Amino acid sequence: MTAADPVLPADLRCRVLDAAWRARAPGGTVPAVPVISPVDAFSRAAGALYRTLRGLDAADWGRPTLRDLDVQGLVGHLTGVEEDVQRCLAGDPAVAEAEHVASTQAAAIRQAHHRPAQTLAEWRRAVSRTLALLAVRDDLDALVALHGIQLPLHALLVVRAFELWTHENDIRLVSRLPLSTPDPSTLRLMTSLVAGLLPIAADRAGLPGPARLHLVLTGPGGGTWDVEIGGDTRPEPAEMSIVTDAVGFCRLAADRVTPAQLAVLTTGDRDQAAGVLAATATLALD
Repeated sequence: MTAADPVLPADLRCRVLDAAWRARAPGGTVPAVPVISPVDAFSRAAGALYRTLRGLDAADWGRPTLRDLDVQGLVGHLTGVEEDVQRCLAGDPAVAEAEHVASTQAAAIRQAHHRPAQTLAEWRRAVSRTLALLAVRDDLDALVALHGIQLPLHALLVVRAFELWTHENDIRLVSRLPLSTPDPSTLRLMTSLVAGLLPIAADRAGLPGPARLHLVLTGPGGGTWDVEIGGDTRPEPAEMSIVTDAVGFCRLAADRVTPAQLAVLTTGDRDQAAGVLAATATLALD
């Protein structure tokens, strides 16, 4: 430093950091992501899938996709899911423990006797019926049970948006179309859902605990979460952090990519972090 250099105040660093914290709260994204309802997220995901399906040609509808289903059968599966959701909303206990694939298989198989336009119209009518049932409900916090899982209705709707987006991309992949990304508002609901389910996924995977995870999902619709993983096999909690792209993390939760295919930065207990990433893929229903 020379005599001509200015002397900076001793507390300048603290003042700059305090101003930064006031300007942007931790865990938020800039610009802020508009908040939407889970019903809107479901409706947006259905609309995106509908636009993709309308653009398919006859050959695309016959392309093999998931399990033993072609595109038309996969759309039939989604019709079957909507029918089960409607039974769930009506309080039918039979769908509470029904298996996700087996319960919808009849709806998938019957599409073999339909033209693609009929399949598309049947699925769209089913979505419209679900939305009509939701429009007269004001109890999105009510617990519902469907396909072996019990959760609040608002969470089920995000699960449904997640499934529609996942299968839209299954269809886009085999139709040689670029993969789609949820809008930031829908994506934020999806990432929050997955972050909240991580303790369940870790428990089902038998990960040792206790552990503390700092999860950072980057990009519009991302955010930060501090997740406590249970268990009592460790004398001290394992500390770890995972930083990765929000859309990629959702594709991992859908079991459409592997942890090795993600660009991930981990710190702390890397073995435990790897276990959390592997467990995340077990959340998929298909």
